[in-house]
Amino acid sequence: MYIKLIQPKMKKRPMDTDLKTHMAPPLGLLTIANLLRGDHKVALENENIERIQYDRPDIVGISVTVDVLPRAIEIAHEFRKQGAIVVAGGIHITTAPETIPKNAFDVLCIGAAEGTWPDIIRDYQKGTLKSVYRCARPLQGSEIVPPAYDFIGNEKYLYTNVIHTSRGCPYRCDFCYNSGANQPFVNREISDVIREIQKIGRKHIMFIDDNFIGNRRWTYEFLNALKPMNIKWNAAASINVAEDEKLLDLMKESGCQGLFIGFESIHPSSIEDVHKVQNRMISYEKAVREIHRRGIMINASFVFGLDGDTKDTFIQTLDWIVKMKIETVTSHILTPYPGTALYKKLLTENRIVLHDLSLYNTANVVFKPKNMTAKELSDGYLWLYKNVYSLKNIIKRLPEAKAQRSAYLMFNLFYRKWGRFSDFLCKAITYRRIGWIGEKLSRYL
Repeated sequence: MYIKLIQPKMKKRPMDTDLKTHMAPPLGLLTIANLLRGDHKVALENENIERIQYDRPDIVGISVTVDVLPRAIEIAHEFRKQGAIVVAGGIHITTAPETIPKNAFDVLCIGAAEGTWPDIIRDYQKGTLKSVYRCARPLQGSEIVPPAYDFIGNEKYLYTNVIHTSRGCPYRCDFCYNSGANQPFVNREISDVIREIQKIGRKHIMFIDDNFIGNRRWTYEFLNALKPMNIKWNAAASINVAEDEKLLDLMKESGCQGLFIGFESIHPSSIEDVHKVQNRMISYEKAVREIHRRGIMINASFVFGLDGDTKDTFIQTLDWIVKMKIETVTSHILTPYPGTALYKKLLTENRIVLHDLSLYNTANVVFKPKNMTAKELSDGYLWLYKNVYSLKNIIKRLPEAKAQRSAYLMFNLFYRKWGRFSDFLCKAITYRRIGWIGEKLSRYL
């Protein structure tokens, strides 16, 4: 059987270049490829970096996030005209299957691929295909299938050294996709992750879990297994990682270079309103000091437009970022993803004003903010990005630790400030080579 897997094209945000779309391969689709390729012909096309070939597969699998849903429906229509069965899965289908238009796809795949795709293939071959497949139970860590890293053209991506150590998140913040159902948290088997690191064969790894410390007992055991490997790594963790000084010490000893942390807002009232309970456990200033004291950099995530935010929030946040020497910043406009608690709240309050899901990429105001206008929110969001990455503020935020400065300057200058020039270089000598150069410089300079 011939199965084609497709990642629809995303819409870039105003500050993004093609570096964003070439950052890393789609691990979810690579997992399905590894699950099926032993018995079937499997192809994978990422529309962000290549054209879709409308040939004649038996089954087409499309990965869907909320902002690419309209494009996914268009792609499905073209393949269905040729007689292909189209299966839609991914985080949006799993979180909000009730929002999918009827007859947009032949099959909805809800939950983990390991618990759905084998049944889809079996029923297709028997002629008993159903319209909805759900992963019937939470997966065990040993059941998680690793992505088919050898399945992709490495020249197309900046980084292929990306690994999941878990699925899901133990917290349920109102605005997050993980506040929806059908997404239990589970860690992989440590031996499987270690084997995957060895197979990749790189000295720098990006762990791209929703929350690397979702199970601290597991994290301690994993970090102890990681220490002898002599690698450098980055991950995403909740801010309460800074409560645990022993854990931070072990992170540093095992090679941690940086942590992506969702601060979301400097206003306690905003955090309270969206039930991000983990952010109330430790003061932001103390957390930053503890992380920086160990020479670990911080990529701070902020969400603007929460009900406690005002038009003054942007300058207040910028001042705090510069004062605390936060190394990198990722910002978002609050976006009510269907299936989340936030979506239900704003819908009940009649505050959702735009329903074009292609705009739901955290760069557009699709709802009515409480304490500012939509224009003030949009303008403030863009203003913050521009000023965080001004040359003046890049210099002001320069890390105290000299060992961090090369990686800091590479990201701030060549990814954000001069990203278009860097993208030009990538197109000239391949994204993989530029990613390799960046990895080496950040590791050894």
